[in-house]
Amino acid sequence: MKTCLKIKKRTMFLYLLPGMLWYSFIVFVPIALAIYYGFFNWNGGAKMDFIGVSNFLEVIQDKVFQKSLYNNIYLTVVCLLGQIGIAFLLAFLLNGRHIRFKGFHRVMGYFPAVLSAVIVGFIWNLIYDYNYGLINSLLSLIGMGDKAQAWLNNDKLVLPLVAIPLVWQFIGYYMIILMSALASVDPQIFEMAEIDGAAGWKKAVYITLPLIKNTLIVCVTLCIAGNMKIFDLIYALTGGGPGYSSSVMAMYAYKTSFLSYKMGYGSAMSIVILIASLVLVAGSRSILLRFTGGKEHEE
Repeated sequence: MKTCLKIKKRTMFLYLLPGMLWYSFIVFVPIALAIYYGFFNWNGGAKMDFIGVSNFLEVIQDKVFQKSLYNNIYLTVVCLLGQIGIAFLLAFLLNGRHIRFKGFHRVMGYFPAVLSAVIVGFIWNLIYDYNYGLINSLLSLIGMGDKAQAWLNNDKLVLPLVAIPLVWQFIGYYMIILMSALASVDPQIFEMAEIDGAAGWKKAVYITLPLIKNTLIVCVTLCIAGNMKIFDLIYALTGGGPGYSSSVMAMYAYKTSFLSYKMGYGSAMSIVILIASLVLVAGSRSILLRFTGGKEHEE
């Protein structure tokens, strides 16, 4: 029996080995190389000068990087509230017994998530455009044409305006995930809660949230990871401008590495981005577990 188990474990390991090797090659090897290159003053050529932790210390003190980090955190917080918060409300409503055409609502809600970030950026660029954008056209239509402006050139408004398409695109994505979690919960639990007087927001907060906490943790993790490495939509919408008003860490690392040819500094920056993302994920997970009460459990 023990021999049979050993053979099965060995067979399982052999099946997993190609995937593990490939995953290590595309994930852990680049991280290790980024850490290594971060210790050098390197412009991408053959010459590499070892400078120790100077690059990492410079990243921490870099004002533009600090601004980009703030922008990433701002977008992450807005998307946590907007994407997951609105998605939870929609999933909770669509899980009701009296809602019709649920399949249609799911499809239409998920549709923006299948669009590429470049397409989304192009669509919202049209909406924000000064000459023929939807917002300025509506302002002119209601007699407020004097309020029209080049919205994405306003450094005070550009970050909230960038956050809007981010939230819009992924509400349906998280709605589908949360609806799947709600579908796995025994309907009798909700019926008993309603009999006991738990309805509306009380049922959502005290009954639904604790039951799907594992799924919420996954959604929060995906949301933080996605927004801490956001690049493509920002590039398509603003390019990080005006100035550095909408710059994010991934874009600043890209410009530093491939436009300024500071490969060593850019590598150090990428490691700091990774560490900041892990800290945010771990902190949010702890807060969410405390809010929903208790430890993770099997749903």
